[in-house]
Amino acid sequence: MTRASTLDFRRKAQNQNNWSGPLRPANIIRNKFPTYKNGLNGIVIKFADEPETPSLKESVAKETEDLLGRRQRLSVRELAMKFEKGLSTATLLSNEVKCKQVALLERDILLKNLKSVLESLRGQVAGKYKDEIEESVSMVDILAVQLSKRENELLQQKTEVTRIATSLKLASEDARRIVDEERTNARTEIENARAAVQRVQKVLKEKENSSQRIVKQDVDELKEKVQEARRVKMLHCPSKAMDIKSEIHVLRDQYAEISSSSTHLLKELKLHQSFKENGVLSCGLEGLESLGSMLHVVVDNDVALSNNSVQWFRIQPGGHKKEIISGATKLVYAPEPHDVGRYLQAEVNLGGEISVAKTAGPLDPAPGLVDYVETLVRNPETDYNVVVLKVNGINQPTDSIHVLCVGKLRMRLAKGTTVVAREFYSSSMQLCGVRGGGDAAPQAMFWQPREGLSLVLGFETPRERNSGIMLARRFAIDCNIVLAGPGDKTPW
Repeated sequence: MTRASTLDFRRKAQNQNNWSGPLRPANIIRNKFPTYKNGLNGIVIKFADEPETPSLKESVAKETEDLLGRRQRLSVRELAMKFEKGLSTATLLSNEVKCKQVALLERDILLKNLKSVLESLRGQVAGKYKDEIEESVSMVDILAVQLSKRENELLQQKTEVTRIATSLKLASEDARRIVDEERTNARTEIENARAAVQRVQKVLKEKENSSQRIVKQDVDELKEKVQEARRVKMLHCPSKAMDIKSEIHVLRDQYAEISSSSTHLLKELKLHQSFKENGVLSCGLEGLESLGSMLHVVVDNDVALSNNSVQWFRIQPGGHKKEIISGATKLVYAPEPHDVGRYLQAEVNLGGEISVAKTAGPLDPAPGLVDYVETLVRNPETDYNVVVLKVNGINQPTDSIHVLCVGKLRMRLAKGTTVVAREFYSSSMQLCGVRGGGDAAPQAMFWQPREGLSLVLGFETPRERNSGIMLARRFAIDCNIVLAGPGDKTPW
């Protein structure tokens, strides 16, 4: 009986690793509980060699320290989440401590039962088996002492975990309260900002409406003033202005007629006096002595001058030096801007006798032409519609319109996208009025862009032709170039 009990005890000691539930020693305190092994002298104790893991207290303390260290870098919401996580961890640890405490209680009961069984066996056996039973009893006592120590440690850990869980719970509640307060403050600030934006929008809308009303009122008042001014102008100013303008036109026409008739009478008188004194036919000039007109050489008694040679000159006021006008060898001559302020004189060879016809005074400028040119100077380029009459002395068809562009640095003649001539201002360029006569002479201009190319261009009006010549010469002077006609040597 004793032998069977001893063998049964040994069998239980060998198979104690197969125990399950709370009675399994390896699961009591993280696999650190001592295991039993059948040695040479019976049952011996062998402690586990697994590496030690941090205790619950150390884990909780480390987690708390980490939370406290990162609290300054976390937002309120993240801090609350961390505290809640720590609280849940502490709860789990508390539950684990409770389970371990229950396991220790069950193990204590088991050890007591084991000790009672060994005590009963010790009285029944003798010899070698009795020593083994006594050794087993001493081992059970040692295990009981160790279990009591572990129980005390668990109690301390439980107290510490409970304290940390309480603090974490309080911190979590504080964090939740802070989050609620911050959320309430944020909502309040958002509502205040929204109300402020609405007030600003309302003020801006009112201001915009008021400005629109003011602008509308100003526009209405301005319209009323304009209508009133138009009414007053229609009632008073137009009639007076039109009357004054018509009177000026009438007076100007009368003055031109009187001037022309008086000039014609003076010329006839000089011709008759010269014929009576010298017995030689005298010549005279017909036409307005102003820029844009045409001067004709006439002889009294209707003598034909077609076979007589003619040469035109320009003379400075108060001087006797004559400047020949090269190419002006016709009975008619259209003055150009170069002739303004000078006398014009025509010398006719009448059968070996030289007859002279001279203007009564210096040539007058065209009214308003100078102001018109000053206006055009402000533009970088000015375009004129022209007709090419001659190219290198050869007549051209006059059914195509070209564009003459007078710029600050160059002149260009083109027809659509085709460029006929384009040259910068240079000393080889020549520009003047046409000197060959003809009915279109007041509207024609001679232009030599470069050597080997000469053009005769017809403008729409004499005013356009004279303004084009004056504008080109003005731009050329800015480039230190003097544009003159053939044979003109003296700069103006």
